[in-house]
Amino acid sequence: MDKIDSELLLKIAELHGIPEGSYNIRKDGTSIGRHSDPDVQIVSKSDKDGIDIIVRAGVKGKSVHIPVLLTKGGMLDTVYNDFYIGKGAEVTIIAGCGIHNDECGESRHDGVHTFHLDKGSKVTYIERHYAEGDGGKKSFSPVTKAIVGKDACLIMESTQLGGVSYTDRKTEAVLRAGAKLIVKEKILTDADDVAHTYFKVKLMGEDSSADIVSRSVARDNSRQKFVSDMIGKSRCFGHVECDGILMDSARIVSSPRIDAISPEASLVHEAAVGKIAGEQLIKLMSLGLTDKQAEDAIIEGFLN
Repeated sequence: MDKIDSELLLKIAELHGIPEGSYNIRKDGTSIGRHSDPDVQIVSKSDKDGIDIIVRAGVKGKSVHIPVLLTKGGMLDTVYNDFYIGKGAEVTIIAGCGIHNDECGESRHDGVHTFHLDKGSKVTYIERHYAEGDGGKKSFSPVTKAIVGKDACLIMESTQLGGVSYTDRKTEAVLRAGAKLIVKEKILTDADDVAHTYFKVKLMGEDSSADIVSRSVARDNSRQKFVSDMIGKSRCFGHVECDGILMDSARIVSSPRIDAISPEASLVHEAAVGKIAGEQLIKLMSLGLTDKQAEDAIIEGFLN
């Protein structure tokens, strides 16, 4: 790996080198490093480009790194990854993609990830998208599908903070009895960037729950669209919250939808889009910050 690779890995996975434990590092369409252990196996698919990550039942405290790097223009990289989490296992999966494009053509990564969580398992899934370079378009179209088994829990932390020209992110989940889905999404767009996010969650089992919180900032001429579709088919609880800060000539469209099919389903949605409050800027500027510094501080606090 060269300097660019190392810097991208640090930004998307907080890696200063080769990680411990199981990992698969992919660069420009090819795996450049892989390691498995008896508790977490990583196996190449035989029918298409991608890997299976198999976590043994009962395993605790394990982490898996599967970052992707793109450093060429004119390249479309599509990968299919399946995660099989054994009964009662607990694991943290650090994914994400970093693009460095100084060439004319578009660099694009489409990751299709499918999670199969067995009874009582827990996954913390951390995904970061970052792009840089003076070249062509830098795009992501990630698809995440999840089947969350009985009493299992999936925590998703998704971050996109600048540099990405276009994103079309789709997440679909089916929750069994007692299952939990927790989503924390953070998005920052600027220039002429476009970011679309779509969630579809089916609360099938009794006492299942979902909590989706999206925070976003749109600057310059960027465009964002947030769509959620939450369906309650049993006694369950679902909450969707979309908060956005709008600046300059940007635009944010938010469309939360809830469908309580069961009379015992309790579903809530909230959406708020607005500009930075003037009194917040004035207060910070009175402490010695410039207008830009105050603005950046408010944005950083909001996204955190």
